[in-house]
Amino acid sequence: MDDKFKTLRKRLSNDHAKILHCLDNLGLICAYEAVKVCLENIPDSKEECETYKESMLQCKNFLEEVLRIIGESHPLGVENFLNSGFDYLKAVDLGYISPKLHELLQLFQSFGETREILCLIFVERIVTAKVIERFVKKVTYLSHFTVSYLTGSNTSVDSLAPKMQKETLDSFRSGKVNLLFATDVVEEGIHVPNCSCVIRFDLPKTVRSYVQSRGRARRSNSQFIMMLERGNVKQRNQLYDIIRSEYSVTNTAINRDPDLCLLKNPTVKETNVYIVDATGASVTADSAISLLQRYCEKLPGDKYYVPKPSFQLTFSGGLYECKLSLPVNAALQTIVGPLSRNSHLAKQLVCLEACKQLHQMGALDDHLLPTIEEPSQNHCIAKGKDSGSGAGTTKRKELHGTTCIRAVSGSWGEKPDAAVFFAYKFNFSCNIINVVYSGFVLLIESKLADDVGNIELDLYLIRKMVKTCVSLCGQVHLDADQMMKAKRFQEFFFNGLFGRLFVGSKSSGTPREFLLQNKTSSLWSPSNMYLLLPLEDSLSNELRINWPGVTACTFAVEFLNKSSLLGTEQSDGDGGNPSLNRTGSSVTECKETNIIHFANCSVDVNNLRNMVVVAIHTGRIYSILEFVSNTSADSSFNEIVDSVSSEFATFSEYFHKKYGIVLKHPGQPLLLLKQSHNPHNLLVNFSDEGVSAKASQAGLVNEKPRNHVHMPPELLLVFDVPIDVLKAFYLLPSLMHRLESLMLASQLREEINFHSGNFDIPSSLILEALTTPRCCESFSMERLELLGDSVLKYAVSCHLFLKYPKNHEGQLSAKRSWAVCNSTLHKLGTDCRLQGYIRDSAFDPRRWVAPGQLSLRPVPCKCGVDSLEIPLDKKFQSEDPKVKVGKSCDRGHRWMCSKTISDCVEALIGAYYISGGLIAALHMMKWLGIDAELDPALVVEAIRCASVQTYVPTDEIHIIEFKMGYSFSSKFFLQEALTHASVGEFYCYQRLEFLGDSVLDLLITQYLYHNHTNIDPGELTDLRSASVNNESFAQVAVRHDLHKHLQHCSTLLSSQISEYVQSFPESHDTIRSGPGIKGPKALGDVVESIVGAILIDTNLNLDEVWRIVEPLLSPIVTPDKLELPPLRELNELCDSLGYFIKEKCIYNGEIVHAKLQLQLDDILLIGEGFDRSRKVAKGKAASYLLKELENRGISRKRRKQGCADSTQTTDDDSLEPTNHKRQRRAKIQLLEDSTTVPSPTYDSSKRACSTAPPTPVIATINTKKGGPRTALFELCKKLLWPMPTFTATEHKSSTPVEIGEGTERKKGFISFVSNITLNIPRFGTIECTGDGRADKKSSLDSAALVMLYELEQQGKLIIGES
Repeated sequence: MDDKFKTLRKRLSNDHAKILHCLDNLGLICAYEAVKVCLENIPDSKEECETYKESMLQCKNFLEEVLRIIGESHPLGVENFLNSGFDYLKAVDLGYISPKLHELLQLFQSFGETREILCLIFVERIVTAKVIERFVKKVTYLSHFTVSYLTGSNTSVDSLAPKMQKETLDSFRSGKVNLLFATDVVEEGIHVPNCSCVIRFDLPKTVRSYVQSRGRARRSNSQFIMMLERGNVKQRNQLYDIIRSEYSVTNTAINRDPDLCLLKNPTVKETNVYIVDATGASVTADSAISLLQRYCEKLPGDKYYVPKPSFQLTFSGGLYECKLSLPVNAALQTIVGPLSRNSHLAKQLVCLEACKQLHQMGALDDHLLPTIEEPSQNHCIAKGKDSGSGAGTTKRKELHGTTCIRAVSGSWGEKPDAAVFFAYKFNFSCNIINVVYSGFVLLIESKLADDVGNIELDLYLIRKMVKTCVSLCGQVHLDADQMMKAKRFQEFFFNGLFGRLFVGSKSSGTPREFLLQNKTSSLWSPSNMYLLLPLEDSLSNELRINWPGVTACTFAVEFLNKSSLLGTEQSDGDGGNPSLNRTGSSVTECKETNIIHFANCSVDVNNLRNMVVVAIHTGRIYSILEFVSNTSADSSFNEIVDSVSSEFATFSEYFHKKYGIVLKHPGQPLLLLKQSHNPHNLLVNFSDEGVSAKASQAGLVNEKPRNHVHMPPELLLVFDVPIDVLKAFYLLPSLMHRLESLMLASQLREEINFHSGNFDIPSSLILEALTTPRCCESFSMERLELLGDSVLKYAVSCHLFLKYPKNHEGQLSAKRSWAVCNSTLHKLGTDCRLQGYIRDSAFDPRRWVAPGQLSLRPVPCKCGVDSLEIPLDKKFQSEDPKVKVGKSCDRGHRWMCSKTISDCVEALIGAYYISGGLIAALHMMKWLGIDAELDPALVVEAIRCASVQTYVPTDEIHIIEFKMGYSFSSKFFLQEALTHASVGEFYCYQRLEFLGDSVLDLLITQYLYHNHTNIDPGELTDLRSASVNNESFAQVAVRHDLHKHLQHCSTLLSSQISEYVQSFPESHDTIRSGPGIKGPKALGDVVESIVGAILIDTNLNLDEVWRIVEPLLSPIVTPDKLELPPLRELNELCDSLGYFIKEKCIYNGEIVHAKLQLQLDDILLIGEGFDRSRKVAKGKAASYLLKELENRGISRKRRKQGCADSTQTTDDDSLEPTNHKRQRRAKIQLLEDSTTVPSPTYDSSKRACSTAPPTPVIATINTKKGGPRTALFELCKKLLWPMPTFTATEHKSSTPVEIGEGTERKKGFISFVSNITLNIPRFGTIECTGDGRADKKSSLDSAALVMLYELEQQGKLIIGES
C-alpha cells in the first residue's frame, strides 16, 4: 500500500508540473486542457481500500478546483473563447495563448486551404502534443486540417497504445491526418515519404535528434523549420553547438583516411560511427544502444516477455570485453565486441558492431530503422490518398464489363445454306401427372462440356415443380429450308409471347408495321446464336423435331405479313383493317353447323379447347379456353369487360373505332382466351420458408387477375402448334439462363486449365464461386469464400514458413497480411479478368432475350465506353452510395463492389480445394499469381535442420506424445513448440504458432463446411469464429493438461495460468460451460504451435494432422450451442424488437468507458463497461443490458408481435381513397399520467432525464419512394423511440379506381392502404392511416408521411418548408 501512495504522490506532482509547463509555455487555454487531460488519467479506484479512495478523491478535487479557477478567469469561458471572435493578438497579450503557440498557428495558416499538406511537429513532452492537438482542433480557421498526435510506447499514462500508434501513423501516411504532433521518442520510427514539412516546436537536445527529425522531411521541396525565441541567447547557442557538432562528425567521416583508420585504436571516438553510404544515415557508439533497443522492441513479444538485449561483461588484462545476446527471434543471436578500457564503452562498441551487422543482414534498413515489411508498390497505390477507399473494400464501387460466352456464339446467322449443330435435348417432367410440357432441342454450334450439356434442374412454378433433364443427342444437320423455318419459328414465338410482333404506334410517332415483314438479320447477333425447336415425342430416344409445328409458324408469319400490308393499303393511314376474314360464311351458317370461322380457317366448336391462336391485329399469342355462349361481337362491351363506363357500346364498335376493323361475322360467339404473360424466374423455390414472404412483397409469385380476354374468332389466326409447346416456352428463359451461366463457368475452367487425370472441377461449383448473394439463388459464393480464405491463409503461411526460416513471427505475419489482404486479391483478380465472369444480379427474365427476339426493355449504355470490357481507370470508380450495384446495360457494363472481386478469388480457391484438394487449390493460386508454392525440398530441409538440433530427452516430451497419440520423428519440433520466448533459449514456439494458427483455421473450417451443409453462410462464419480463436484453444490446453508442459520463465504467466485453471467449472457444475475469465494468450499459442510442429513432422500431411488433433478439439461447437458476442446479440435482439441503441465511448487515458443506451417503451436502460479495449468495454456494457432485458422477460427467443409488416386483403368494390394534405387521420392514446410510471432502483439502469430535449428539426421530407420512411426511422433512431410498426391492407376492386395523388395518380384495380403505429416513451401511442397507393411500399411511405405531419402537430417535430 505504501508503494501505491508513493505512486499517487508522484502522479500528483507530475500533474502539477504538466499544468505549470503548459501555463508557462503555451498559455492559459492549453493549461486548461492539460488539467482536463490529468483528470481523464485518474485511475478507477472502486476495488481499493477506503484510505486510498479518499486520497484519490483529494487529488481529483484539487484538479477540479484548478479547472474551475482557470475556467472562471475568462468572462466567456475557455470552451467558448475560440469561437467568440476575439482577436488572437489580444489573446496573446492577455496570456491566453503564448507568443510561441501563436506563431505556430500563423505557420499553419500560411499553408493555405490545401489538404495536401503533411506536416510533422516535434515537441518535447507528451502533454504538449496532446493539449496543442486539442487546441488546434478548436481553431475555426484551421478546421480544414485534420489533426492528431503520436507518442512512444513508454509507461507514461499519457502515452498511446501500440495499436493506436500504428493507426495514427497509417492515417498520416495516407493523408487522412494533415498535422501530426509527435515527441522525440518516435522521431526515428516515422517514415513518411510524402512528409512536406517538419517543425521543431521544441529545440532538439542532441545532434542525433536534430539529424533524425530533419530527415523526416522527405518529399522534394520540403521544409524544415525550427522555432527559436527571439533574443534567447541560450537557445541560440544550443542550436549553434548542435550544428557545429553535426558539421564536425560529417567532416570527419568524409575526410577520414581508410588506411589510417585501420591502425587507430578502436576506442578513439572519431571512428565510433557507422554510416550508410546510400542515405548518409549514421549511428554512433553513443546512439547504438538505443537503436538496438528500438530494434528489439519491434520483435514479437507479449506481456510475459519483452524482447531486449542482454550483456555479459568479462574483465581480463585491464580491458573489458562485452558479449551481446539478442532475443531468440532476432536476426543475430550473439556477438562479442572489441576490448575496451571501460565497461560502458565495451557495451557501446558491441552494440555498434551489432547495428552494423544487422544492417548488412537487412534487419535494419538504409535509414537504420528496423526493417518493416513494406507492401508492394501496387498495394501502396491501391491504398493511396488519391484513390479514396482502397481496392477490395465495400465502399468503393467499380464499373466492369461482362465476359462473352463463347459457346453460344455462331457464324451461321447470315449464311442461307445448311448448317451442322450439336443437339441438346430438353425433357420436362412435372410433379403433377396430367400436366405435360413439350420437349425441346437446343441446337448450338459448339459442343458443351459434359457437366454443362448433361444436367438435371428443378424449375419452380406457383403450385408445381418441373424437373428438367438436359442431354446430348449427337449432331443435327439442317438444310437451307429448315434453317429458314427454324429461325422463323423462333422469331415468331419469342416475340409473340415475350415481345411484340407489331412495332410502332401513333403515340410514338412511328408507323405501325409487322416486325417480321422485312429482313430480320438485326434480331440475330453473332455473340448469341442458337436455335430452340420443339420435339414431337420427348420420351423417344430418337430426336424428332416437330417440323409441322415449325412450318405452321412460317405460314402464320406469311399470313400476318400479307394481312399487315393489306391493312396498310386499305386503312387510309389509320393502321386499321376493314376485313381480314376469308371465309365469307354467314352468321346463320355458323349457328346451324357449329362451325367457328377464324381468320384463316373454320373449326368445329368441339375442337376449340387448348387451341393456340394469334391475334391478327396485335400479334399476341393466346390459347382458347372455351366459346362463350349467348354472346357475340354485338354484346355489351361494359357488361362482359366489367367496365363501369366505356366509350364503346359493343365489341364491334370497339374494334372498329380502335383498330379500324369491320367484322364480317359479328354474330359469332366470343371466345374466352388465356393470354400470354411475361416469363418468370423459375430457378428459385418461392414456397420455401423465408423466401415466400420476400417474393410476395416483390410481386414475384402472385398470379395476376384478369388474365383472360374475350375476342371475336375472325380476328384470330389458328396455327398447328400443340398447347404443351406453348407452355414449355415459359420454362426456356430460366433454363437457358442457368445453362448460359454454366457455360461461362466452364469457360473460366478452361482458362484456369487444371487437369488431374480424368478429373475436372465441376462447373456447377465454379458457378457457385462466381455467384454473389445479390443473385438471390439457392447458392452463393459465401460458403466457398469462407473456406477459400482459410485455404489461402494456410498455403501462404506454409510457403512463408519454409521459404524464410530466418524470419521471425512478426515478419512472417506482415508478409502474410499483405499477401492475403483484399486489395492484393482484388488486383490479382482484375489482372486475371475475373470481374467479367462474376454474376452479381438476380435473373431478370423480362430482360432475357433469345436469338431472334427484339428486347422490350433496352437499357442503353451511358458510360461512354464502346468496348465490352471496361478499362481499370479511376473515372470508373465511385464511392457514391447512390450508385446502383448489379444492374447492367445492354453492353453488359455494371457497377460492382470492389470487395466482390476479392471474395470471388477466395471462393474460387475454396471451390478448387473442395474438388481437387490442396494440389488443385495451389494450381488456382498459381494461375492467379499468388506465390504460395510448397516445395517438398524445403520441408525436407526443415526436418533435417530440426533433427540436428540439440534435444534433451525429458518426460514432458513422452507425456505429450502419449496425450496426442503421435510420436514425433524429430523430437526437437515438440521441444520448440513447448518453449516460450521468456526461457531465453535460441528457439521458441512463435514461428510454429504462426504456422499452427493457419493449420487449425483450415482444418476446423473444412470440418464445419462438410458437417453443416444446410446452415446459413453467416452462421457458418459464426461457428468458425467461435471455434478458431485463442480462447477456444486455451480451453483445449487446460482440458488436456497441456498447460503443465509449457516451458516459460514468467511468474506473471504462471499466476495467470493458475487463476484461469481455477476458474474452470467443476464437473458437477451444469450452469457454467466454460471458465469465468479469459485465458492467457500463451495457452492458446502453445496449442497452435504443437499443431504446427505436427504438420512439419508429418511432411505437411493434413489428413494425419486432423486425425491427431480432432479428439483434442472435441466437442466442436454446433449451431445449437453457439453463443454470439454480447454486443452483436444485443444488436440483433434490438433489430428484431424494433429498438435503437445509442452508444458513446469516452477515453480516460488507456481506459475506455463505453456507455450504451436502450430506450424501451417505458424506461431508459443504460449499460456501462470499462476496459483497455474499446471492443471489450462495449461487450461488458452489452452484457449488462442483455441481463436487464432478460429480467424483463425479453430475450432472443421472444419476438415482438407486430414488428414485421403484415398484409391483409379485402375486396372492396366501392373503395374511394381520400386525398389528404396536412389534415391527417390519427388515433392517439396518451398515458394518463406519465409521471406515475414506477421508476426502478438505480443500478446502471436509469430513467430518461426529466429535462426535455430540444425539438428535432427536419429541413425537408424527401417524398420519393422510401424518403418518408427513411426520415421517420432516422428520427426514431435519434430520439431512441421504438421502431414504428406497419400493417398494409390490400384492396381489390372489380372496376378501376383512382389511386394516389398528383403525378402518381392513376387508375387501377388493386390498391394498398397502410396503417402505422408509433409508441413514444412517456407520451403514448399514435396510430395513423395513409392514403391508398398502387403498390405496398408507396402505401408505407404515405403512412410514414402522415405520421411525420401528426408528430409535427403534436409538437414532437418541426418540418421545414421545401
